[in-house]
Amino acid sequence: MSTHFFGIKDRVFGYSHTVGRNEFAGTGFRNPVDFALGADDVVYVLNRSYENRPDGVRVTVCTLSEEYISEFGSYGEGDGKFMWASAIAVGDKEQLYIADEWLNRISVFTKDGEFVRQWGKAGKGNGELDRPAGLAISPEGVLFVTDSRNHRVQKFTLDGKYLGKFGSFGDGQGQLNMPWGIALDKAGLVYVADWRNNRIQQFTAAGQWQASFGRTGSGVGEFNRPTGVAVDGDGDIYVADWMNDRVQVLSKDGRFITQFTGDNVISQWGKDKLVSNPDMIRQRQIAQAHSTDFDKKFSHPCAVRVDDKGHIVVLDHTRGRLQVYQKSREAVLV
Repeated sequence: MSTHFFGIKDRVFGYSHTVGRNEFAGTGFRNPVDFALGADDVVYVLNRSYENRPDGVRVTVCTLSEEYISEFGSYGEGDGKFMWASAIAVGDKEQLYIADEWLNRISVFTKDGEFVRQWGKAGKGNGELDRPAGLAISPEGVLFVTDSRNHRVQKFTLDGKYLGKFGSFGDGQGQLNMPWGIALDKAGLVYVADWRNNRIQQFTAAGQWQASFGRTGSGVGEFNRPTGVAVDGDGDIYVADWMNDRVQVLSKDGRFITQFTGDNVISQWGKDKLVSNPDMIRQRQIAQAHSTDFDKKFSHPCAVRVDDKGHIVVLDHTRGRLQVYQKSREAVLV
């Protein structure tokens, strides 16, 4: 007689859809570097654009179902403006916190794009910044900032009061080399994309090192300049493996689960643009004749986020879009 145990869950991932297209304004993104997920499936996409096209610097506000809502922000050094925008996070009352790695400051906006305040200055002392690259906000209202060229993580209140720091330059346990993305899990552990060390490091909220995942390379569980990290409610870890053009999924103890390399199907915004541009349709057909996968794959994915609906959203940097995946749970027979 055999015994069957039902109800044991396993992960199932599937591509859902794509949001966006390359645009300098309106319904699209240009050189997007980060994004944040808000309430009601709202997405805030941070566009860095190019130095020769500063008109594309902005935050695009849309939904995961590709409904365009608004945009705000512009290029410059004044209040509410950006030079080299690098990271965005959603805090209390859906206020938006945006890091600028050229101006070395954090700017705060309402969810409607109204400028509230800003703080920060360049330096190496406590509370000073040198190329802030990633932001994460705890439920208790602590803002974690990857202070990239200071090779550390700093903690602030949401008003900018310095609370503490951890990390130092190096490649040992708990040391960092130009950290980039940062995320928190439901237990309050901190995950840092240790960019130049090609690994993910896990810390307590107080900054005590817990574990390191990954090493340099292009194989399973290896990274080439990881830029973004996210952790879902099950503890699974998602890493934007920038130079390997993929997102890797790890278990909570760092074991490899799977990877995404891109499955794009053209978005509705993309279809709308093609309909109005016959020459673009012909150019697309020529490109597809040379490679059937040319438009499916990621090109330098630089950020990844998850929500409580099982969405895994990947910012496809060079191609100016979000590729959305869905995680579900299935009972398996043991």
